[in-house]
Amino acid sequence: MAYLFTSESVSEGHPDKLCDRVSDTVLDLFLAAEPEARVACETFATTNRVIIGGEVRASKDKLPGILGSIEGAVRGAVADIGYEQEKFHHAHFEFQNYLHEQSSDIAMGVDSGDNKDEGAGDQGLMFGYACRETDVLMPAAIHYSHQVLKRLAEIRKADADSILGPDSKSQITLVYGDDGRPTGAHKIVLSTQHDEAASQSDIRKLVTPVIADVLPDGWMVGADDLLVNPTGNFVIGGPDGDAGLTGRKIIVDTYGGAAPHGGGAFSGKDPTKVDRSAAYAARYLAKNVVAAGLAEKCTIQLAYAIGVAEPVSIYADTHGTGTVADSRLEQALTDSMRLTPRNIREHLGLNKPIYAASAAYGHFGRIAGEAGPGSFSWEATDLADSLAAAV
Repeated sequence: MAYLFTSESVSEGHPDKLCDRVSDTVLDLFLAAEPEARVACETFATTNRVIIGGEVRASKDKLPGILGSIEGAVRGAVADIGYEQEKFHHAHFEFQNYLHEQSSDIAMGVDSGDNKDEGAGDQGLMFGYACRETDVLMPAAIHYSHQVLKRLAEIRKADADSILGPDSKSQITLVYGDDGRPTGAHKIVLSTQHDEAASQSDIRKLVTPVIADVLPDGWMVGADDLLVNPTGNFVIGGPDGDAGLTGRKIIVDTYGGAAPHGGGAFSGKDPTKVDRSAAYAARYLAKNVVAAGLAEKCTIQLAYAIGVAEPVSIYADTHGTGTVADSRLEQALTDSMRLTPRNIREHLGLNKPIYAASAAYGHFGRIAGEAGPGSFSWEATDLADSLAAAV
């Protein structure tokens, strides 16, 4: 039966995404100085103000230097996004830092010991997903929603006189055929902050060819089904228009609603936090299953208990598209990669300053190494051959 499915994305200048970028910038500072540092950094942004808080741990000789470099790095991240507004400017907003030392109780559960492997930083469940709707093995609606905004940001940053502002959102509704494959777009919504002097006609003229170029041939909608700035005006944007918080765009960060989500956010968390690292591992496994030709789509669930190294459960679902039984696939996945927090970090090389680049346009569906060595390592398909051979 044919159906419609919708996903949305938000740009790097969206208030929540700005906060994700700040939190991951802080994380990268710690990991650059000390790969085993512990960080859980939350950010709040509003008119002319950015506040960070949370828990951190680093060597006593490294900590003062890291803390002293945070404000400059945060302002640099906001400048890179492009905020120079009267009521939110990278050089002038008030900055407050309330980071504090990691709880000794949490550290006790996570740290390894003589007879204990490194435990999970919290309990929780994480999902990974992959499918053949796009060449990056992601659901099509979220993938193209990301790509539209990423392309518009590139255009904006390349033109000092651009009429576009940093804050924007996209939403794409696709038509799926009886075979469950997308066949074209049904409705597209694009809201973008803009210069006060720009007309809505100017904005539509700029964004329409970008959207058409991102979508596959024949998928573009007609003018009546392309809604550009439907409120009619979007001059006030970013944290001046709406407050932002870290971790409020978890569906945008993952699969656009096409797969389950365990509820945990990613940004600002070091890789001992399985909310992040195990979700990356689950995507890595699911993508390799599909890349190996073992399924058209695959969902992986992992679950952990705080302080315990091994996952309490591993679940695979190929949604009736698998070439082998899901139970057999679960065993092959377990054999191919030990899913303890330490092994995930080591296998994927996660103790590196690679996270700021993941803060916008999705953590998944990227290219391994696209933002520098080690970045998006969970997007590699290097397990595909061994998985295919194992089953």
